[in-house]
Amino acid sequence: MSKKVEPHSDFAGVYWVTLTDGKKRLATENLDPGKGVYGERLVSFRGNEYRIWDPFRSKLAAAILNGLNFLPIMKGHKVLYLGAASGTTASHVSDIVGKDGHVYCVEFSARTMRELVSNLCAFRFNITPILEDARVPEKYAMFVEQVGNIYCDIAQPEQAKVLADNAKLFLKRGGWTMLAVKSQSIDVTKRPVEIYEREMNVLKNRGFDIMEAIQLEPYDKAHAMIVSKI
Repeated sequence: MSKKVEPHSDFAGVYWVTLTDGKKRLATENLDPGKGVYGERLVSFRGNEYRIWDPFRSKLAAAILNGLNFLPIMKGHKVLYLGAASGTTASHVSDIVGKDGHVYCVEFSARTMRELVSNLCAFRFNITPILEDARVPEKYAMFVEQVGNIYCDIAQPEQAKVLADNAKLFLKRGGWTMLAVKSQSIDVTKRPVEIYEREMNVLKNRGFDIMEAIQLEPYDKAHAMIVSKI
């Protein structure tokens, strides 16, 4: 049961749920009431249903809790999501953009894609699943329209390059990107902060303005969220 639900003061589509034990949790309003996606808690308040957003399962939630200043994904937006996996964070992005927005989910693993489709896409019509390699955006260019946001969460050695290559094809001028950097997937011999700096430099060299970089501990070790715009 929830005691109170309040909109986040900075980010439209994100909420604070105060539970009956007094603890506050991030949440989004459920686009598919009555159905959860990854075992998250569902709470009702004044006729609406909200999904508790677990920061240990979602890097975007972790970034918000760690003081994120910019959340460019909003209601009605079109988002290209690279590395959607089984859809944990993508489902909350789906909630935020709502029925008038759309999320194009690119995932390389066929097994994971089956989970994405069965758990999420079968019930939400604002998500398009795309079984392809994010390193080769030309292969899915016919399925994706111009978007205002790209969210990238891939376990590849050249994460910023993959993001920039996709942005060249799909991101509108003035669009925003969010890159969840996994330093251990890039170089385990270097300190994470060195990797974050390197990836930011890749984006700067490709014409992006870095707006902020947030480390995600204690929710995710050796991860950071880099927000940029073109």
